[in-house]
Amino acid sequence: MNLSENQYDVIVIGAGPAGLTAGIYLSRAKIKTLILNSGIAGGQIVLTHKVANYPAFEDISGFELAQRMLKQAQSFGCKVRNNINITHLDLTSDVKSIEINSKETYTAKAVVVATGGRARELGASGEKKLIGRGISHCATCDGEFFTDKEIIVVGGGNSALEEAVSLTQFAKKVTIVHQFDHFQAFESAIREAKEHPKIDFLMESVISEFFGDDGLTGVKIKNLKTGETQERTIEGVFVFIGYVPRSEFLNGIVEVNKWGEIITDERLATNVPGVFAAGDVRQKKIRQITTAVSDGTIAGLSAGEYIQGK
Repeated sequence: MNLSENQYDVIVIGAGPAGLTAGIYLSRAKIKTLILNSGIAGGQIVLTHKVANYPAFEDISGFELAQRMLKQAQSFGCKVRNNINITHLDLTSDVKSIEINSKETYTAKAVVVATGGRARELGASGEKKLIGRGISHCATCDGEFFTDKEIIVVGGGNSALEEAVSLTQFAKKVTIVHQFDHFQAFESAIREAKEHPKIDFLMESVISEFFGDDGLTGVKIKNLKTGETQERTIEGVFVFIGYVPRSEFLNGIVEVNKWGEIITDERLATNVPGVFAAGDVRQKKIRQITTAVSDGTIAGLSAGEYIQGK
C-alpha cells in the first residue's frame, strides 16, 4: 500500500449510526474519509430485532437499517474497514496516526470517535462464565434458542421492554426483572409489555447469582424491598441494562467524565484539537438512533470545517 493510500483527511473510528452518518457527510463533501470499525458495520443497532421509531421507516430491522447507512456512505466514496484492532494511535499531533492490527498505519488531519458502547453486565456471581451459555444481550441473535422455554429479561428501559415483547415469538413465558418500582421507557413500550399475555413482572428485584457450569440452569432473585430471595430454574436470561462507552482504548488522550463518556462542546469537539466525538461514546442524556445520526452530522461537518481551516 502506497503512502498516499494511507493518508486521509478524516478518519472515523466506529461504524454505528453516528460513524456512518459522519462518513456520509464527509465523503459527500469530497473529503477523503476512512471508517475503522472493530466489528461489523452498524454497531448496537444490528442487535435490534425491530426499529419502529426511525423517521420514514415504520418497521425495519436494525441490521437492514445499518446496511442502508453503510451502502450510502460507500456510494459517496467513503472507505470502510471492518473487524480491525487498533494497536497504537497518536491523536495529539497535528497529523493524527492510527495503527491497526500491528502492521498498517493510517494518517489524517482530523478524527471522529464514534465507538459507541458495549452491553453493561449485572456484576452478579457466576455471570461472566455463563455469557453466551444462557446469558445473552441480543434477542435477535439468540431468541430462537429458547423456543417454548421460560426466560427472564432484565431491565426497565425501552430496549428491555421492546425486546421482551419480541422474545415472546419464541419463548412460552417471559419474566421481566427490574430493580425499580417503575420503568424508564416510553409509555407505548410499557403498555405493550403489560398487555402481553406471555409477560410477567418482578419489580424492585435483582438477579444476585447465576447457576450452571457448561450452561445456565438457574438464578437467585432478590427482592430489594423485603430482602427475600428465591431460586428459579431457568435456561435463558437476556440482560438489557444499558451500555458502557467504548473509550478505554483512548488511554486518557481526551477528557472523559467519571463514567468514561467523552466530553465535547456543542460542535462535538473534544479537548484535543482535531478530535471529535459522536454517538453513545460521548457524554449525553438521550441515546437513540436519531440522536446518534444527529451527532454524526454535527461531528462530520465540524471535522470538515476544522481541516478546511487548517
